[in-house]
Amino acid sequence: MKQKYNRIIPVIAAIAIQLCLGTAYIWSVFQNGIASSIFGGSNADAALTFSLLLALLGIGGTIGGTLQNKIGPRITVIIGGLILSIGFFIASFTTSSAPWLLWLTYGVLGGIGMGFTYSTTIACAQKWFPDKRGLVTGVIVSALGFGGVVFTPIVETIISKLGKDVPGQGELISFRILSLIFLIVCTVGGLMVKNPPEGFKPEGWTPKATAANARALRTLEVLKTPQLYLLTFSLMLACMGGLMMIGFAKPIAIARGLAETATIGVFAITMFNAFGRLFWGGVSDKLGCKKTIILLLGLTAVLSLCVNIAGGYMIYVLIACIGFAYGGFLSTFPAYTAELFGTKYNATNYGIVLIGFGIGAVASSVIAGIYKDIAKDDINLMFPAFVIASLAAAVAIIMVFFIKPVNNKS
Repeated sequence: MKQKYNRIIPVIAAIAIQLCLGTAYIWSVFQNGIASSIFGGSNADAALTFSLLLALLGIGGTIGGTLQNKIGPRITVIIGGLILSIGFFIASFTTSSAPWLLWLTYGVLGGIGMGFTYSTTIACAQKWFPDKRGLVTGVIVSALGFGGVVFTPIVETIISKLGKDVPGQGELISFRILSLIFLIVCTVGGLMVKNPPEGFKPEGWTPKATAANARALRTLEVLKTPQLYLLTFSLMLACMGGLMMIGFAKPIAIARGLAETATIGVFAITMFNAFGRLFWGGVSDKLGCKKTIILLLGLTAVLSLCVNIAGGYMIYVLIACIGFAYGGFLSTFPAYTAELFGTKYNATNYGIVLIGFGIGAVASSVIAGIYKDIAKDDINLMFPAFVIASLAAAVAIIMVFFIKPVNNKS
């Protein structure tokens, strides 16, 4: 009973923390207000804020992963929560005369703080559940997706009630409120996050003879493998279609004449993003991470080409499908990283892989932002951005195909 209790508590804490981190995926709610009030109407400049947060996620994950190997996940998560909270709090004082402050606080500090907590909680849960690595990863990261569902109506209410008189005021006030939530949840949750004892193995489970259960590779060793770079660049290309839709789901719906129900687009991308993480994490345990990722890339390549085809309320169905596929990447890539290099140093190793995610985030937001500005009068002019995302997914299929198991015996 004690063993079962110890396995569950860190996972519950990780779920609560990831719920808070899910606010990153409701940027679409902020996009129009921030673009008009802070960045003089530039969608690309406003979207860069969201991109910087995701870009710094990988760097924060690498630093946090290295730190948690030395001081443990508990203090690492609390430090990450503090950095994240400070970033959002200072961001709430951004003005149009100093728009760069939003990039520095929400983007840079927010991304680093989120990276500390994100990769550390995933790696901790994987260590407790080596028998269900894909599923538990899916559960943890799906909480991040569901966080968007939880916080979307809260933030929408704050913006509509407190920002109706001054454009952008509601968005900034919501940053301040979120900073307090981050501080409380990451501190309390962090106290319950801990690694299992050395050599922990669930009762009745026999490890398979894979790299994940052989000698775990340290980060310096992982950096010498081609698998790391193939994995990192694959994630960079894989995420572009989903990130474009996450950042612009609401503006796209508004441009399609669905202003009254545009928030449904945010709900659709966040809800199905969360379901995708949970569903595909379980699928990867049965089908295998590599095959699952290739399947998801194929879906993304096809769905991205359908953005101009979907009309009326069908756009919400397409948004949901893109979110469902995108969510799968965020549960299968960390599990695949652990499968290739082992779980012991996965917080740091996956942090490096996340750098590819960050680069993809910046590239996708810049591309989507530029085409959204071009498409002010005709949303169909934004379509080339999703064509690029489709081609990126196709290239990623080839890269993943060439990833082979790591020989870590030497």
